[in-house]
Amino acid sequence: MSLVQIAYGLAVLTAGGGTMGYVRTGSIPSVAAGVTVGALYGLGGYRMQNRQPYGAEIALLASVVLAGSSIPRAARSMKPLPLGLSVLALYGLFNFGMAVRNKTA
Repeated sequence: MSLVQIAYGLAVLTAGGGTMGYVRTGSIPSVAAGVTVGALYGLGGYRMQNRQPYGAEIALLASVVLAGSSIPRAARSMKPLPLGLSVLALYGLFNFGMAVRNKTA
């Protein structure tokens, strides 16, 4: 799976998840955070797809933001949603972190 596909996939999952959180509970912070992180992933994927600079770095930033918000909640609550978000964040951190480290994106 390419970095572009990973970025777009994470964009859809995070933005869709934030939107679903809003629809189910009316949580405005949920939709704001989900759409913002999803937009960062989408922008990173778009920049990588068009061979523009800083695509992987933007996607890595999205993963850092997602990890910073979800991992502490997952550690405290052990609920499925924060755990799932933490797994997504760690997946992004690994893939985009390796890309930035290797300068492949």
